[in-house]
Amino acid sequence: MTADAAPIDQRIAGRYADLSPQERRAADVLMAHLDDLATYRAAELADLAGVSKATMSRLFRHLGYDDFSEVREHLRSLRGRGVPVTLDGAPSLVAHVEHEVANLHRAVAGIGEAGLDAAADLLAAARTVVVLGQRNSYPVALHLRQQLGQARGGVSVAPAPGQSVSDELIGLAPTDVAVVVAFRRRPTTTAGIMSLLAERGVPTVLLADPSARTLATGATVWLECPLTTASAFDSYAAAMSVVAVLADRVLDRLGRDGEERVTAIDASYRDLTEIESR
Repeated sequence: MTADAAPIDQRIAGRYADLSPQERRAADVLMAHLDDLATYRAAELADLAGVSKATMSRLFRHLGYDDFSEVREHLRSLRGRGVPVTLDGAPSLVAHVEHEVANLHRAVAGIGEAGLDAAADLLAAARTVVVLGQRNSYPVALHLRQQLGQARGGVSVAPAPGQSVSDELIGLAPTDVAVVVAFRRRPTTTAGIMSLLAERGVPTVLLADPSARTLATGATVWLECPLTTASAFDSYAAAMSVVAVLADRVLDRLGRDGEERVTAIDASYRDLTEIESR
């Protein structure tokens, strides 16, 4: 593999002015099919561009690849980091479901009953709970906050609109709990957040994919959820399932207090006609 780690579109942009007219035609085709590039053969791409296979091969070399097989490997490495790249065509619905089920089984095997119980114990006993999630982790964090908020008070999601993460960490103590949702393509500040929480003695539940294993050493509880699929985009189905089970266990630990809170919230919904009463 070439030492140049830049994505193929950046390589084309950086070298475009130095390409021959024929190579530019070939490069234009690569850019037009960037999302499903790995589903083609080199000869097919040459036909689409109206150039010879030799021209296409020269283009690959000018871009820093030995051949098209190396381009495909480069695309696979991008997919492994969460970049939405189609590798082998869109999977069938059946294949997608099978992959989702496999992810659920891996999550269950990796977390185990002990991991879920440890996280639930922390979340039920904490004075306050802050669920931190940024970028693509935010929807999962928001859902966890909504579920936990049904069972207990003192739960917030961070960062709030217009706020930075630092604003949300002020005042957290060992009697609180932070849930850090940190799926891949996470901000570079995540490691610093984990270190800061550890320095302050704040118990931390880390909910993330396997790429966050280096961060897990600083977590009190590590909940690993795979999210890779056969399609271009990651799936958070396993993470959402873990959220549902975790919130259920917290509610169970809170007993009557949790049940009374759920009942009170439901009554408020009906009093304010906020949801359908069917």
